[in-house]
Amino acid sequence: MAKESVKARERKREKLVAKYATKRAALKAAGDYEALDKLPKNASPVRLHNRCRLTGRPRGFMRKFGISRVTFREMASDGKIPGLTKASW
Repeated sequence: MAKESVKARERKREKLVAKYATKRAALKAAGDYEALDKLPKNASPVRLHNRCRLTGRPRGFMRKFGISRVTFREMASDGKIPGLTKASW
């Protein structure tokens, strides 16, 4: 499980990206790269990293579910993900 400070930092980045998204798009369309450079670094969507919503694990992230592969397997085995069954053939 990731440290709470790391998860909080990622949430803070997400808020900053959302806050500056329209301004960033307008500046990019206008070609004003000097003004873009003056925006906060964490306002850039490139600095975001996908993390598991439950554990904060940065690797093995499954976009469709928003959780890591480890958490996904645990939840699937417990039957907590609707419509998902273990394959057998």
